[in-house]
Amino acid sequence: MTTPSPSTPAQPARAAAPPKSAALQAMGWLHTARFLTTAPQLHFLPELDVPEIAFVGRSNAGKSTCINTLTQQKQLAFASKRPGRTQHINLFALGKQGLMDAVLTDLPGYGYAAVPKQDKIRWQQVMANYLVSRKNLQAIVLMCDPRHGMTELDEILLDVIRPRVEEGLKFLVVLTKADKLTRSEGAKVLSITKLQAGGGEVRLFSATKRTGLEDVATLLWDWAHPAGAAPMVLEPALV
Repeated sequence: MTTPSPSTPAQPARAAAPPKSAALQAMGWLHTARFLTTAPQLHFLPELDVPEIAFVGRSNAGKSTCINTLTQQKQLAFASKRPGRTQHINLFALGKQGLMDAVLTDLPGYGYAAVPKQDKIRWQQVMANYLVSRKNLQAIVLMCDPRHGMTELDEILLDVIRPRVEEGLKFLVVLTKADKLTRSEGAKVLSITKLQAGGGEVRLFSATKRTGLEDVATLLWDWAHPAGAAPMVLEPALV
């Protein structure tokens, strides 16, 4: 009699990959990203009628690298060698030249110890005001280093946006630097973060290995193109 082989442990379920055509469309759209404007305070930002997707996260969570990887541009978002030094809100337009159908917003990183306390407090207030009051904000993407998990500051941010999420604001946690984890470690942190995200989407992401790239791109495309949305014609001053 043949001895039955031991059963193979169940592998964690993976999110279904987006259709190739949808992924190509999303990646091509993100590649159109170009600098729109920068502002030191919320009231300097232009009022826009297109969906806005904001990227937030700790200063060393890989936010700029993620934005540059998604848009397939090396220096769209400034990745400083001194985290926490970028203290402006930067907007990037998306869409065909002369038109804009969405905006990516790069918010300053938070939580870096070298930044003076008064600057930390000021930027926490600016970010909170932006996340609570920006009318055309459609989605928030939170960068998180999976080796450290969600920090107290990340949890505070979740509390700030929770009312808007309950009203329909889209929310995604991107676990950057996933190439630093084993497969079992990745599955574990993915499961834990899904519980912490409270209904938000969670994806593993690696700029080095391009893990999750097409999946995240397709998700952002879907969020930025609700039914009936029309692109905004850019004023000459904004082109």
